[in-house]
Amino acid sequence: MLALLLVFALLHSGGASLRTWGAARIGERAWRLLFAAISIPSAVVLVGYFLAHRYDGLRLWDFQGQSWIVPFVWVGTAISFFFLYPATYNLLEIPALLQPKVRLYASGVIRISRHPQAVGQVLWCLTHLLWIGSSFMVVTSAGLIAHHLFAVWNGDRRLSARFGDAFAELKANTSVLPFRAVLDGRQKLVLAEFLRPAQLGIAIAIGLFWLAHRWIGLGATSFARSGIGHWLH
Repeated sequence: MLALLLVFALLHSGGASLRTWGAARIGERAWRLLFAAISIPSAVVLVGYFLAHRYDGLRLWDFQGQSWIVPFVWVGTAISFFFLYPATYNLLEIPALLQPKVRLYASGVIRISRHPQAVGQVLWCLTHLLWIGSSFMVVTSAGLIAHHLFAVWNGDRRLSARFGDAFAELKANTSVLPFRAVLDGRQKLVLAEFLRPAQLGIAIAIGLFWLAHRWIGLGATSFARSGIGHWLH
């Protein structure tokens, strides 16, 4: 699992770091498509392997029989999704239907944390670690959190190199830790900035995940029996 996480981190963060260099040579659209063609398959393998082995190793704790655990995990996971997939994306740029651009965002979820994906990933890891309780999940969570802590540093470094003083101003007025900039007066939450169609899309996706969760175990078993699953073993 650590090897798969390392490969994904190198492909994903490495590709992000090379974006300026690559886009200058083959264009933003072609680079985005190349980046997606490399990152998405590696992510699919990573998720599939995780689902197939999430209970491997030692069972360190088991709270699944407790009445509070299901609502706690689902609420925490739902909140993590609003950080993982914030309404700052221009969705048509992801498949390169529109020209992909690097922008500075200073509104919405960025007021809460400058790196919402890192916050969402840590929250997802903590809730699922509590639910699963295996040593395999401990290793997985440690690897994912380490990758996102690196991504915080790497993301700030890339934006600083690209935007200079504009990013320095944004960094001074935001925080990585959720709500820190709000609590110390550098930021003020604006409710209207969170009332966007993309947020409704995230809410619908959360509902679909809830409905589909019963089949995740079956999918994990199929993956483990597949050619990819056997090859990874």
